[in-house]
Amino acid sequence: MTEAEEIMWQGRFITAKRRGRWEYVGRARGIRAAVILAVEQAAEGPHVILVDQYRVPLGRRCIELPAGLVGDDDADEPAAIAAARELEEESGYRAGRMEDLGEFFSSPGMVSESFTLFRAHELIRVGDGGGVAGEDIIVHRVPLARLEAQIAHWRSEGYAMDVKLLLLLGAGILPR
Repeated sequence: MTEAEEIMWQGRFITAKRRGRWEYVGRARGIRAAVILAVEQAAEGPHVILVDQYRVPLGRRCIELPAGLVGDDDADEPAAIAAARELEEESGYRAGRMEDLGEFFSSPGMVSESFTLFRAHELIRVGDGGGVAGEDIIVHRVPLARLEAQIAHWRSEGYAMDVKLLLLLGAGILPR
């Protein structure tokens, strides 16, 4: 039998909850997240589109895949539409097609939030990106062949790394 969920505190975006002795956090109001894996196919080889922004909980800038909220303004917004919008707002790239790769959970022992991962296809640069007012997002176009070295460089400079970057590093982490 599953114990009842108790809301301990609720803000605009997050809710602190308890189920039995277990405390965790979730998104408020049914808000979800979309994360976008955008790899530009260029003549000089593939480049991944990453963003960095200051993250208050970490107290520093964080390197991430472009991402954003689904249903923040419109509860009926399809995740693919939100993903396409967020990709363009944050990175300045428009996708010709978004492929839904499924739902994932980044820290299931502490957070009930999930995200839908999308692969952006047929990328076209349409702007500078940077997000909406107040987001201060910096866009990075990194050659896939140099990604591991670039992440090591960012780490040495004190940047935080989002766990979703393991998507791109996975094969290099496994023993050969």
